[in-house]
Amino acid sequence: MASSSFLRCCLLLCCCFFSHVQAVKTPFHPRDVLPLLPRQVSWPILNSLNGAVDLLPAFVGSVSSQNHVVSWKGACFYENTAWMEFHNKSGSEFGGGTLHIKVSKAHSWTCMDLYVFATPYRVTWDYYFLSREHTLEIKEWEERAEYEYVKNKGISIFLMQAGMLGTLEALWEVFPLFTNTGWGENANLGFLEKHMGATFEPRPQPWNTNISVDDIHSGDFMVLSKIRGRWGGFETLEKWVTGSYAGHTAVFLKDSEGKLWVGESGYENEKGEDIIAIIPWEEWWDFEMNKDDSNPHIAVLPLHPDVRAKFNETAAWEYALSMAGKPYGYHNMLFSWIDTIDGNYPPPLDAHLVASAMTVWSKMQPEYAANLWNEGLNKRLGTQGLNLSDILVEIEKRGSSFDQLLAVPEQDDWIYSDGKSASCIAFILEMYKEAGLFDPIADSIQVTEFTIKDAYTLRFFENDSSRLPKWCNDADDVKLPYCQILGKYRMELPGFNSLDLYPHMNERCPSKPPKYFRPQNC
Repeated sequence: MASSSFLRCCLLLCCCFFSHVQAVKTPFHPRDVLPLLPRQVSWPILNSLNGAVDLLPAFVGSVSSQNHVVSWKGACFYENTAWMEFHNKSGSEFGGGTLHIKVSKAHSWTCMDLYVFATPYRVTWDYYFLSREHTLEIKEWEERAEYEYVKNKGISIFLMQAGMLGTLEALWEVFPLFTNTGWGENANLGFLEKHMGATFEPRPQPWNTNISVDDIHSGDFMVLSKIRGRWGGFETLEKWVTGSYAGHTAVFLKDSEGKLWVGESGYENEKGEDIIAIIPWEEWWDFEMNKDDSNPHIAVLPLHPDVRAKFNETAAWEYALSMAGKPYGYHNMLFSWIDTIDGNYPPPLDAHLVASAMTVWSKMQPEYAANLWNEGLNKRLGTQGLNLSDILVEIEKRGSSFDQLLAVPEQDDWIYSDGKSASCIAFILEMYKEAGLFDPIADSIQVTEFTIKDAYTLRFFENDSSRLPKWCNDADDVKLPYCQILGKYRMELPGFNSLDLYPHMNERCPSKPPKYFRPQNC
């Protein structure tokens, strides 16, 4: 162990030294040979250098002609240029082209750079090991639309900024986020601590609370945080990009006979479909306690008495029952996060990368692409039935940009092919809207623009701890301003219960980690 620690320190010193001596090309870079070392030596070093966010390519530019030259610094090669040449070697109707990339001044003899190249019609990749001019051949454009797009907008170039080794290491960090293991749980906690500054203070046992149904009222809010498995990994990434310290929500409803129910958008039915459902409390709670393997953490946020007095229970039930059985609101899930042209993307994520990721997904799963973003983008354009490629071309025709289109606010009254769309939080806030909680300015607020964080920061909830139920945080020496009813760790909700309503709320709010600065009245 002593020799391993010594070697680790030596390699870290070498990494720091060579990162500052860039003028001299070294025979090798310490990071390039780390995979050759014992795993117990190499992985701790790699973990200190790279993270899961290094899986995100960085946009370096677009090239559309020989006269349009883009230059940038790579992860391996420090001087790079690219330009585009159109030709018709294939003799096709629209011809093809050659993307020229000249790379030089590598920091070592053993490094390489990874690139992704994208148009609305294709995505490909390549890697470069030698200092010289490289080419990417496109035999023929898919159709006139791609030819015109590349001539006007160019081919987008993305650099895997961590390099080959860093990208592989980043995969090693992101993979466990989705595994249903203790390793995966620790990975999710570590990611949130590293990238959001979250803390996970252990709670004393028992980690579950026997709540009294009599103390629960219609409209009381629940936030959930899942920290392992498929949903744990998904929620971790969602929290990171939105700044929310919870990844899912549900709401209480009581019927005329006093029976307690839970309304939830994202309930998995027997067919494995995520739907909107109204479930008996006992059934819902039994699942979370005994069958949910994502290690859920759950807190109840009781409504303030003055807010509860405004809550129209009849209208809430009518809305909930009208939505029961409808699909989860995938149509507007993405757009509640993106409010600005460039203020919602954790670096190096940006609208170019989002468009490329959509292009890849559209090729792989076209039916999901239509559900996740195509219909929403068509709504914003005032068009119908355009696929992603057509949408990007239409944006170009109008002299606009994709980042501007993504930032157009969602409208609560939009009807999609499968009806009104409501994500987990949109379902609850739409119910609140129907129940009168957004009056008298309900018409000027689009709740489909709210994230989970936007919801729990509303000044809707109990602010007097003496009015919280007796069982609320009863076993914990730290008294939270809400009632955590399940979970090993205390749930943080920064900004909880702090914002009053105002017109066009949350339509233009940035959300960049780790500070997630929110301007007033955005």
